[in-house]
Amino acid sequence: MYKLGQRIVVLSDAFEQGLPIGEYGYIIAYDRNADNAFDYVIRMPKANRNFYVPAADIELEEVLIRQEVDKLEREALIDFALATHNAELFHRIMNGEQEETENEGGGESQSREDFLRQVRLKAWI
Repeated sequence: MYKLGQRIVVLSDAFEQGLPIGEYGYIIAYDRNADNAFDYVIRMPKANRNFYVPAADIELEEVLIRQEVDKLEREALIDFALATHNAELFHRIMNGEQEETENEGGGESQSREDFLRQVRLKAWI
């Protein structure tokens, strides 16, 4: 649940109310009526209006900026790997860097008895 006064960006217009998609606004109230499909009341300064919106139609501006930065960072790494002919880096980026996490988790194998003992212990808890 977003806090009052947080800056948001409109992502979609599910109820076709004429929301300015891609524009920013501010959360000014919660709609706590259980019979209503809307979650928030937002203020759109550019449109000079208030809108009732569901939570799926909006996203925090910080989250969208972080996603864009991650995307640009990934593209820059791919360009660097291609420019330097670094096949290992390229494959690691394209595979989502799963190789590192698999190596960390699979460092020590357990015997069958140890595994069953841990499962039974967790079952009793």
